[in-house]
Formats: sequence, structure tokens, C-alpha cells
Amino acid sequence: MRQFVLIGHDVPTDPEFSLDDLAGGAGRLDALCRSITSAFVTSHGIREDVRVHLVAQDELTISFDGGELRRLNPDERSTAALVRKALEHRDEAIGALPAEPSPGVEVYRRGFEATLEEIADEGTVVQLHEDGDPVTEVEGLEDPIFVLSDHRDFTAAEAELLSEAADRRIRLGPALLHADQAITVAHHYLDTGGYEKF
Repeated sequence: MRQFVLIGHDVPTDPEFSLDDLAGGAGRLDALCRSITSAFVTSHGIREDVRVHLVAQDELTISFDGGELRRLNPDERSTAALVRKALEHRDEAIGALPAEPSPGVEVYRRGFEATLEEIADEGTVVQLHEDGDPVTEVEGLEDPIFVLSDHRDFTAAEAELLSEAADRRIRLGPALLHADQAITVAHHYLDTGGYEKF
């Protein structure tokens, strides 16, 4: 299983946003939708061994499970529609119990720390960082859990929490990448067994 935690600092926590203004009125949801799409979509299908957890303003977490996910198309608008539908059901999430607005999508009333605590034991928590070890020199990325931010840097509190929780601190290459690009590179690295099989 591969998991990606995406922190959306400005993503709305209510569904009252326009699918025609994802880059502005929806708090750069366009960039996060590109990341969700990169995590799941292949040329002719969906990666079933992937989960994505979108943390919205440290209040709600929308989790997507590739094994059950339906109606995810390779465009930002349809992905944003899944996010909006999830937010329409946020009031149904009570305590630790999620709302389940559509197949493969769950909404939880928890922020970054609680989400990370919930999944950290399921694999290797990976902090992507420009000063991390080169990915080609790192072994033991079993069931990796990559944590990425949106267009903004991690807050000081998020960075401290991630630093304490991370099992590995790595970099994917010499250039800083957008989150969706980092997801694609991470998939490629893992798909090829560390660039050894094609």
C-alpha cells in the first residue's frame, strides 16, 4: 500500500465553492486535485493499492481508497466534484466514525496530527525534504506514507510534528517539485524497484 497525506491550508471545509474557480475561490484546490489524480490515475485505470488523505484546514480529512474508488477521472473538475460531494456529507461524520459519501471516499472530523497518528503504524512515514537523503540511497520504504503540502510551506507546527513522526527524510531529486510531480516521481521510483526494472 502507498499512501499520500496532502495538507490543504486554504481548501474550503464547506461545499459552497464553484467548480469553475478552483485556483482562486477554492483555495488552490486545483493543485490538490492534480495531486489526487497523480496518486491514482494510470493510462487506463486506477491504482488500487493507493490511499490519499486530504487534510482540509486542519479540521477535516477526506480519505480516498483506490481499491473502492469510483468516478475519478483524469481532470481537476471531476476530482473537485468528489471533494465537494464529500464536504456535503461532513456533518454525518461523528467522532471517529466517518461519513461515506461515495464508494472509496470517507470524511473524518480530524486534522493533520490525528490523521497521521491514525495511519503512521501502517507503513513508513516519509518526509520529502530538499536536505533529505537521496531516494536512491534509501532502503526499507515499505508501505510508504508520503506527506506533502499544498502551494504553501508546512507551518512550523506541521513541520515539527512531521519531523517527529517521520521514519525517513528523503529527496526525490535535485530540483524542488510540485506535490503532483513529486507523487509521480515517487510512483515511478517504486514501480521500477528503485529504477532497476522497466
